[in-house]
Amino acid sequence: MLTKVVLVIVTEGLYSLIWVELFLLLLCLTIFECMHRKSVLFGFIFFAGLTVIAQTRLPISTLQQLHYYSNNQDDLVFVAKVNSSFVKESVQTIGGEVGSQIGDIITVRIVSDKVDLLQKLVGIEYLQLAHKIKPNLSKVIPDVRADSVYTGDGLTSGYTGKDVIIGITDWGFDYTHPMFYDTALQHTRILAAWDQFKKSGPAPNGFDYGTVYEGEDELLAAQSDTSNIYGYATHGSHVAGIAAGSGVGTEHRGVAFEANYLMVTFLVDEAAVIDAFNWMHQEAQKRNKRLVVNMSWGLYNLGPLDGTSLVSQAIDELSNQGVIFVTSGGNNGDETLHIKKEFSNDTVQSRIHFYRGTTANLWGQSVSMWGEVGEVFGASFTVYDNNKVLLLESPKYETTASQYVDTFLVIGADTIFYNVEIDAAHPLNSTPHIRLRLKSDNTSLRLGLKAFADKGTVHFYNVTELTSDVGNWGMPFSAFISGWVDGDNQYSLGEPASTRSVITVAAHQSEVFTSSGSMGGGFIAPFSSIGPTIDGRMKPDVSAPGVNVASSISSFTNRSFTLLQNVSFKGKDYPFSRFSGTSMSSPATAGVVALMLEANPNLWYNEAKEILHSTAREDIRTGDLSENGDVQWGWGKVNAYAAVGRAETKFVSTKAVSVKESLRLYPNPANDKLNLNTQESFKVQVYSSNSQQILSGEIGQNITLDVSQLNAGFYWVRFENGAHSPLRFVLTK
Repeated sequence: MLTKVVLVIVTEGLYSLIWVELFLLLLCLTIFECMHRKSVLFGFIFFAGLTVIAQTRLPISTLQQLHYYSNNQDDLVFVAKVNSSFVKESVQTIGGEVGSQIGDIITVRIVSDKVDLLQKLVGIEYLQLAHKIKPNLSKVIPDVRADSVYTGDGLTSGYTGKDVIIGITDWGFDYTHPMFYDTALQHTRILAAWDQFKKSGPAPNGFDYGTVYEGEDELLAAQSDTSNIYGYATHGSHVAGIAAGSGVGTEHRGVAFEANYLMVTFLVDEAAVIDAFNWMHQEAQKRNKRLVVNMSWGLYNLGPLDGTSLVSQAIDELSNQGVIFVTSGGNNGDETLHIKKEFSNDTVQSRIHFYRGTTANLWGQSVSMWGEVGEVFGASFTVYDNNKVLLLESPKYETTASQYVDTFLVIGADTIFYNVEIDAAHPLNSTPHIRLRLKSDNTSLRLGLKAFADKGTVHFYNVTELTSDVGNWGMPFSAFISGWVDGDNQYSLGEPASTRSVITVAAHQSEVFTSSGSMGGGFIAPFSSIGPTIDGRMKPDVSAPGVNVASSISSFTNRSFTLLQNVSFKGKDYPFSRFSGTSMSSPATAGVVALMLEANPNLWYNEAKEILHSTAREDIRTGDLSENGDVQWGWGKVNAYAAVGRAETKFVSTKAVSVKESLRLYPNPANDKLNLNTQESFKVQVYSSNSQQILSGEIGQNITLDVSQLNAGFYWVRFENGAHSPLRFVLTK
């Protein structure tokens, strides 16, 4: 049996008519040959030149052709890391706009034909196209032990989240829903909302896109956020109701039911969500309130899954400025989407399963591979028929050099499209990386992963890919042929769940008790993603109810749901329904954090996390958990009552505070002078308890700060670039 192989190789940028004609001619010849041969392999390959000044992930022309645009405009959206030589105005000179700058992370929007100028700007160290993002009560309250917090039994007082802001980054908000009103149903508790999809404006101050609504009149006139790639969604309304819904006289009251809201319907990419974080932080500072941000969404391609992605870095920076972030752990605990291979001059092979549902915008599968610093590995894919007969193997791709290849292969009447993105050393963490995207519509073909290395450890992930570049649900690896390996469900946390500073939440079933006192439910949800992170840190942090959780549904949604009940308000019916996912357990925990911040507005993110760890409860379902946490449960089930009790008693020592011997802060409490003894020089900022920056500057040895003009209260000294942990001091008058 003869096989006819025809290859056309085109260097990126050569799209002249003669090349098109040559391609069509060869294609016709190939089809003719197909009539006389058993199989024909046809490949059309783009080799992209990747030498650029700023380290873009893909060639600029490839970005312009293959990737999405922002809000149906001819803008590309980037996230970048910059250094001290970067000047914000330089982006404006080439027709772009900087949305947010959080530490050394910026977001940029620019027309597609100006991207080549962007990469040449001084001070841009790393530039990447913003990746797309995908979304992930009656029994919740007693399960997290929040009911005792409301009554204040054994506490200094009762707490309901009052004077704390919960920021919800999501899609599908119904601004008119009574769940977001006060308990008397007189006024909305939504302070402001930013719909990044709506083009009419006005945009928030400092941003140039979307529409912001401030105050009750504007919010109620707008009614809901606009339709987006998820249609008129409802995910955000459901999530917000769990965190802080009023209950509207039903049993479906949220955890922190007197907290206020900020809502952002974001553009489904990482640059937009960084802008959302920044805007929420500004709004909370303006109102002198503490802020908890909930993130019930995630993706496996935002970064290396080790806390070094640009979104993770932005979150860590804002955490050091007083924001507390809570996120869902992900819903891939029941999928064998992962392989960890420790190579010893050998090969690993496994079948790549494809999602075959009817989801709109389905494209194929994305297989991400993350290696070990300094170690080279390679990969290819194979195609078999139902009888396990090998039909072809793709070229082998190795991490010896960074490159991007976009091509397709034809087997008879079937076409397999694929592209390969390779980093010899990823700019964010220096690890070798391959991302292989595969599209095959023939369900009878079996595609396999084949990877090889002399040594080193590589993690592999198989995740569904959509045409919108969104997709966060895993699909299995399996041992299709003897000697191949099955996947597992370990290391199945995505981004931003892998971020160091965030509180990452698993999901379990709410517990119920029979009349005889025996417990039902309470098991870990089978879908709840499993840790640790790819760099070995223990995650998740805690678990909260996330199975069949009842909450509010947007009255404007065009998405299907099973109606639980309607509540009539101002002549209109507002629906409730039950959803499951870590998207539900995350806002329950965000509500608990809001209760903690009401009890003690001076808690920092690391203190809130430590309190949740140390007060989390164990039971017959969790078993005895290690003091270092568990890859399914974290440190246990959230216990709001114990956590709020600990938050109440958390205080600042009156002794000199020392991070290490070379740094001392005293007296504490202080009155008008604050002494910093150090043997080093640091850039520092002083923040109030509500995260407003009060002072900044560089300190050297034995500095005395004049704090006589500051009001009494709690303050934080933060050290730039994380040189030391933040120090807290009390100012008395």
